[in-house]
Amino acid sequence: MNKKRNHIKKQCVMCFVLLSLFFVLGCSNTKYLPEEELLYTGGSVTVKDSAINRKDKKALETEMKGLLRIKPNKQFLGLRPKLWIYNIAGEPKKEKGFRYWLRNKVGEPPVLFSKVDLDYNTSVLRNFSENRGYFKTRVHADSTVNNKRVTAEYTVLLKKQYIIKSVTFPDDSLKMSKIIARSSQRSLLKVGKPYDLDIIKSERERIDARLKERGYYFFNPDYILAKVDSSKGDHEVNIRLVIKDEAPVKALTAYKIDKIFVYPNYSLTNDSIVYRKKEIKQYKDFTITDTANTFKPRIFDRAIYFKKGDLYNRKDHNLTLNRFVNLGTFSFVKNEFKISDSIPKTLDSYYYLTLLPQKFIRVEVLGKTNSASYTGSEINVNWNNRNFFRGAELLTFSIFGGADFQLGGPNKGRNIYKLGAETSLTWPRFVSPFNIQGNSEFVPRTKAILRYEYQKRTALYALNSFNASFGYLWKENIRKEHQLNLTDITYVSPNHVTDEYLADIQKDESLGKVIEKQLIFGPTYNYTYTNTMQKRRKNTIYFSGELDLAGNITGLVTGADVKKDNEKLIFDVPFSQYVKIKTDFRHYLKLGQESELASRLIIGAGFAYGNSTTMPTSKQFVVGGTNSIRAFRARSLGPGSYVVPETTSDYLPDQSADLKLEFNTEYRAKLFSIVRGAVFLDAGNIWLLHADPNKPGAEISKNFMKQIAVGAGVGLRFDVSFFILRTDLAIPLRNPSLPDGQRWVIDGVNLGSGSWRKDNLILNIAIGYPF
Repeated sequence: MNKKRNHIKKQCVMCFVLLSLFFVLGCSNTKYLPEEELLYTGGSVTVKDSAINRKDKKALETEMKGLLRIKPNKQFLGLRPKLWIYNIAGEPKKEKGFRYWLRNKVGEPPVLFSKVDLDYNTSVLRNFSENRGYFKTRVHADSTVNNKRVTAEYTVLLKKQYIIKSVTFPDDSLKMSKIIARSSQRSLLKVGKPYDLDIIKSERERIDARLKERGYYFFNPDYILAKVDSSKGDHEVNIRLVIKDEAPVKALTAYKIDKIFVYPNYSLTNDSIVYRKKEIKQYKDFTITDTANTFKPRIFDRAIYFKKGDLYNRKDHNLTLNRFVNLGTFSFVKNEFKISDSIPKTLDSYYYLTLLPQKFIRVEVLGKTNSASYTGSEINVNWNNRNFFRGAELLTFSIFGGADFQLGGPNKGRNIYKLGAETSLTWPRFVSPFNIQGNSEFVPRTKAILRYEYQKRTALYALNSFNASFGYLWKENIRKEHQLNLTDITYVSPNHVTDEYLADIQKDESLGKVIEKQLIFGPTYNYTYTNTMQKRRKNTIYFSGELDLAGNITGLVTGADVKKDNEKLIFDVPFSQYVKIKTDFRHYLKLGQESELASRLIIGAGFAYGNSTTMPTSKQFVVGGTNSIRAFRARSLGPGSYVVPETTSDYLPDQSADLKLEFNTEYRAKLFSIVRGAVFLDAGNIWLLHADPNKPGAEISKNFMKQIAVGAGVGLRFDVSFFILRTDLAIPLRNPSLPDGQRWVIDGVNLGSGSWRKDNLILNIAIGYPF
């Protein structure tokens, strides 16, 4: 009974504190106002029209409210914390220091009612309503004062909305009028729909875009006049589209392409240079003025979609410009069309291309830490040549090295060192025995990579890793991207394995997988779809699907079957044979101007067969860490309910498996200035496809949902434009390694206990968002 009373007392105290906080913050904001000034707290719009249903009226009021100027101070839970911070910071003595930063960067000055123009807002609402077909709208404005706070109220009295009765397109003898008429079925103006000025503007732009595809380069939407007649019918309008009489002759003329000039070494500082004859070359339909013989002429044939005699169209115009930009060799691309002097009704096309530096070096230094108590750094030195074979090929040679130091925990002193080199060559086309032509605005690429890496784990072992790949990357459009590696070869060989590690393998056979020789080869394919670049959408998605096929054809041809003692070797190494699929789906729901709900679902599966009984460790799935389930350390979760034996607890966790299921969701919102906050929930696990006697509880079963791990936490993200520093603090809510029935550990949360915090609070520091 006493416990219950104490609990009620605590709740009452908490309510009192919150109410006091609301009162203090609310009152304190008005006492700082200048004399005779009032704090503007916002405006409301009430639409009065019985003909509109409740849902549409609410939407119309919300849209109109967004048009009001100016905006009041930002609120959070009914309070104005940014204004309160501005007030308590006081007037700084100089334009620098903490007080100046707090007042002007974190805080926000009061929005005074004297700055609000009621007549202007009234006019805006009236014009908006009439543009939507509510002609003869009346708007009234009023204000209400309460304790030095003012709200503005706008009442919009709508008349009956006008409906489109008929739409007529140009019917004169011009050729373009016939083109417009043939596209009338795609018109945005529909009979029976409400009159809307924005739709009329969009229809003019649609017609202009249609004409641009038919050679009318000099036409623009302003040459189309929409004549609206509302004198006939009951709240109906007749819309007649006509070509303005003042439209110039060249706007009414369809043009073809004549000469095409290309200047690959164009200088922004000196565009009046005189070129010598030997610097000017003719290649097919192009006149190329390449003063330094920088490029092979065929590169322009691939980039420029226009040919002599082609009818001008905007699609090929934009495709050409985008292709030049995507080649990656030009810092500036300029295009002009001029009426030809030689042939009537034709255009000469000019492309002025300013080069980026052909060769450059980039140095990257990275500092990092992870939840496994490793802290370290890495340096990458990249030498690049943007035009290696004079065809806009990109050659990159990199050397890299780094060290991760174990500064605490049972692995203290077992540091990780790595050193390596990589070279890659990228062609801006499909390198293939077949002639593959793409019509995307994005340049397709062929990429070949050679890579070597040496990794040393102190007092344990070292690994030599070789990788070679050859494949294609191409984008259908801005949303869809493909990557196909025709071959991706990886060879891993161990050396300097210590006696200590060999002895520990005798205790736990799974440790031996890490130092096994591996030969992995086969094609890989990745497909990505995203519309997250469309900022105006409330819902956006990202999807990535990966397919990895290793040793499948070789295994089929050789008849490899390790289960029948028919293991096949290449260079005395058994090759891996498996199929692996992974999908990554993300959804972003915009909740406000500066807030969103982001969610991710990952499903992966790998199946080893033929020449392999298990997937290579490097190709298996893992969970935990900064970009996964953040309440568990990297690679330390699962498989299933498997518990790592104490004999191997001294090693860095490296728990991997064949199947993966993971779900993450987090609420993100801007707090102030560059600081953003997040609240997140992560869940998931990994499993083996087949039972392993050395890992009890690791295999998938019908009760796999009982083995799902759950973690939650909060985070801060510091957005400094060119990168985002992320800090996430997480705790486990459900631990599948505990006995069944004891896996929910939320009741054991004890933030006041130092030992609990040491074992359960996981701090993740990373660059960028987790998804």
